[in-house]
Amino acid sequence: MKNVNSNNELIKKFEDIIVDEENLITNESVVALKHVATGKYLSSIKNLRYEAGNNLIFVGNSEPVPNSLWKVKFDNEFATYTDSSIKLQHINSWQFLGINNGYKSPSNNHTEVSCKYSPNDIYWSENWKFNHSKLANHQGYLKSNDIINLSIKKFYDSDYHYIQNGQVEFLRSHDIQFTIENNTYQEVVCHNERLGGNDEWCIELIKQA
Repeated sequence: MKNVNSNNELIKKFEDIIVDEENLITNESVVALKHVATGKYLSSIKNLRYEAGNNLIFVGNSEPVPNSLWKVKFDNEFATYTDSSIKLQHINSWQFLGINNGYKSPSNNHTEVSCKYSPNDIYWSENWKFNHSKLANHQGYLKSNDIINLSIKKFYDSDYHYIQNGQVEFLRSHDIQFTIENNTYQEVVCHNERLGGNDEWCIELIKQA
């Protein structure tokens, strides 16, 4: 009976390893980011722009749709919580999620979040860090359905003055809405305030690379 239990445990452990590997987010995987507080997905629409000209970012549908799909990019095969940064490339527009240092969000004085392809623009930042929002000092690999906070460094203020060492800001959505072309969107911003429920995102694996 002991051997049966041991074999069952061995099989279960092997199955857990297989499931775990299937949930790992590898470089170039397609993901969706669900805003935990509202259940809506981080989205962009190609050529739909803020007044300042960058492609807008918002949280929209309660299910993943083409406008809410992102290709995740990092330097290694897997992203680790301790030392990896990631880029998020919008599938439909092929532009990257980031901040244009100096641009403010439509409804308040937080930092505008947008989509852009501008690799040589010193005022543009698109390298995101992530940490597990529920487990302090969490280690290991980024996996599907992890609840994370996403942060980015801002190197210029709204007057384009350089910020020494950069200011860490976090990706947030909230109930504030704004209107573009007679349509209303739920705002996404970056901020350097205290973290809360509006800063939590569930990363969901759509297609493993």
